[in-house]
Amino acid sequence: MSEPRYPCVHVAVPVTESDVVSSVLWDAGATGLEERDATTMDAAAGDGVTLVAHFDEEADALDAVGLVTARFDGRFVPTVEHIVGDDWRERWKAFFHTTRVGERLVVRPSWETHDAQEGDLVIVLDPGQAFGTGTHETTRLVMRELEARVSGGEHVLDVGCGSGILGIAALKLGAARVVAVDVDPIAVRVTDENAEINGVAIEASTTPIEDVPGRYPIVLANIRSPILIPMTESLVAHLTPGGVLVLSGLLAEEESEIRAVYDAHLRFDGVRRDGDWIALAYRSEE
Repeated sequence: MSEPRYPCVHVAVPVTESDVVSSVLWDAGATGLEERDATTMDAAAGDGVTLVAHFDEEADALDAVGLVTARFDGRFVPTVEHIVGDDWRERWKAFFHTTRVGERLVVRPSWETHDAQEGDLVIVLDPGQAFGTGTHETTRLVMRELEARVSGGEHVLDVGCGSGILGIAALKLGAARVVAVDVDPIAVRVTDENAEINGVAIEASTTPIEDVPGRYPIVLANIRSPILIPMTESLVAHLTPGGVLVLSGLLAEEESEIRAVYDAHLRFDGVRRDGDWIALAYRSEE
């Protein structure tokens, strides 16, 4: 019996356009999406990222190639490759290892063990097809912000939850409730699974941010700038008086562009840097 062959579309794009190209691939019927850069197991060439969209059917993958080519006027050149068998699912285990992210937070893949030190808060993670392992700078930056800002009992809104790692971190640090949303139903499923592994409860869904009820003392958005800018008013509207908004997924060169938008709505409350990436913190008026 022959092994299964899985079609996938590879397309190299600038970091600043990865979100919009990803949206086209999801709309084309992708069942999973990887984003490869210099930090990932299969590194992307140059300074950009390589998107790898997985499809169940060859025809869907070919349609995706046509959609990306047409939508972006041929600026990007997607190709179809094939993965044979299921061994690729095990490749995470050669790359993703236990990582100390901040002073207390430790991220451990489910297949490893960790000799925890006193005070460690260990997050057990199976990233699956969703982004967010604690190895990327943007994830680390937001987790360090959570260490500094969660004092206990807060309600947290995580916009673009990916694997659920940020919500789990918030709950481990003492937050009372986490509501998480993502446009990708696979991310919602993986968030639910990872929350269960860690013995916490996250209210995860694909609800659009505009339709999420309530206001929160902490709002997280680890999303690229082309999405963060049009989302400004929705994020601001979900903050309680004196609430904190943490933005990441941002390159250092994008700081002035983002600040030009968000400084008009909120009080700037600091920046964290890790390599070429940043996280910005804002606070609403009391």
